[in-house]
Amino acid sequence: MNKRCAAMAATALALTLSLVACSARGDDTDSTGSTASGRTVSHIHGLGLDPADQRLYVATHEGVYTPDAEAEPELVGISEDDFMGFTVAGAKTFYASGHPTTGGNKGLIKSTDAGKTWKSLSLSGESDFHALEFAHGTVYGYDSTNGLVRTTRDGVSWKDGARVEAVDIAVSPWEPDLVLATTADGVARSADGGSTFAKGEKPVMAFLSWAAKDALYGIDTSGAVHRSSDGGSTWKKAATVPGGRPQALTAVDAEHILAATQGGVYESKDGGKAFTKRLAVESSGAH
Repeated sequence: MNKRCAAMAATALALTLSLVACSARGDDTDSTGSTASGRTVSHIHGLGLDPADQRLYVATHEGVYTPDAEAEPELVGISEDDFMGFTVAGAKTFYASGHPTTGGNKGLIKSTDAGKTWKSLSLSGESDFHALEFAHGTVYGYDSTNGLVRTTRDGVSWKDGARVEAVDIAVSPWEPDLVLATTADGVARSADGGSTFAKGEKPVMAFLSWAAKDALYGIDTSGAVHRSSDGGSTWKKAATVPGGRPQALTAVDAEHILAATQGGVYESKDGGKAFTKRLAVESSGAH
């Protein structure tokens, strides 16, 4: 498992396999964490900014973190569970999924206090969502346990969509039925809310994030950020994020991007042309 996680993003298929392998803790993982002053973030699964205060939140293999006053990772709340899927839905409102430290699947969980506490909504013990998006009053998720794209409006009742081998999904900010997924063949498109997908088309992307109608972002397996202004029909490379293999991507708006690599969490406010480091990351080889 550890070698697979360290090799994440060699190809889109390898990326898929490594993320599956990261879904459970290894025997060498310190589930109790370290002291606040010595904490390190080693494997990232999701990024987001709380619109209430623009604070950065980082979902990791060992809990959700935010930078403290010295830009060091500070654990939010007390949970050190493995947070796989993660999305910010509104002010202090997050959805997530993953695995408890004791094993199993968390299903869909929700926080309304910026990650301090979490409530189980549905599918506990049944599903692990590796990708979550909140758009159009709906949670869109990729249930990696069952290989399904699924949607819910109330967090409890789910509509099952297509079976697809995907790593990440993105939802059009203006068209609720337009959903994209990253696959080994390239970006696959659904025009019916995830019920069916066309075959993926190149380029191959590791992660996607859709901030505005003309601002769809993708990060490929080398860490290069690409932007599409036509919903993924054509792409233009912006820049390469420092730090090696990609781990997560979130577009806050048309020009504001957050990206995580093996080297850290990076931020761009000019559409991906330049990035600055927001949080350091320890090598993810231990996971």
